[in-house]
Amino acid sequence: MAGDDTGARAASGVRSLERAFELLEHLADAGGRLALTELAETSGLPMPTIYRLMRTLVNRGYVRQEPSKRYALGPRLIHLGETAERLLGSWAQSSLAQLVDEVGETANMAVLEGDEVVYVAQVPSKHSMRMFTEVGRRVNPHCTGVGKALLAQLSDVVAGEIIGRTGLPAHTPHTITDPAALLKELATIRRRGYALDDEEQEIGVRCVAVPLTGTPTLAAISISGPQGRLPLNVIDDVVPIMRRTAGRLSESLSA
Repeated sequence: MAGDDTGARAASGVRSLERAFELLEHLADAGGRLALTELAETSGLPMPTIYRLMRTLVNRGYVRQEPSKRYALGPRLIHLGETAERLLGSWAQSSLAQLVDEVGETANMAVLEGDEVVYVAQVPSKHSMRMFTEVGRRVNPHCTGVGKALLAQLSDVVAGEIIGRTGLPAHTPHTITDPAALLKELATIRRRGYALDDEEQEIGVRCVAVPLTGTPTLAAISISGPQGRLPLNVIDDVVPIMRRTAGRLSESLSA
């Protein structure tokens, strides 16, 4: 009988852990803040269960309760996220290095964190003139290849909310600054399977990006280089190589 009681307690603990993670994910999907009633509606869990789990998460610093009584993601998650991003970047290095060997240009990996694109890994080209983006750099998503590849994985509603908050500042004369035009571009990206930054972030630089699909977090990889080394007529040759790399990374990350 004691063994049965121990097993039941262990199973209950596992269910509580699963539910706590589900609640954190619901908060993240909603932009980081939800009321108790909204959590009940999205999760389908009983209010007393949600309240008990949220109080535990608040006490541990993973969730905070605002004066409005809404629950928000807590500061302790920042440390976990930063550590996970560093490990994600290290894990992707070998695949990006192989991509650089195959296409000859700088390869990047980025994730969507909140409303921003965060670069988590980069392997530079072997050319003396090459593109460089500091790992950890944060940019708005509308003007980069990886950013548009990330936005294209979202619905138009969610993507529209993000660009509504960030705005569409122009970095060059080629930057898309009209929301309707950007949403039309995202539809094109979904259809053809890759995104293009054609001097939208920096004059003279072209970037091609493809999404990682089916992964726990939204991610994308890209290659970038001078326009002269990345003419539009080579994109069709480069994209299949990038998709193979993205497929390997997606499979490993999902596993």
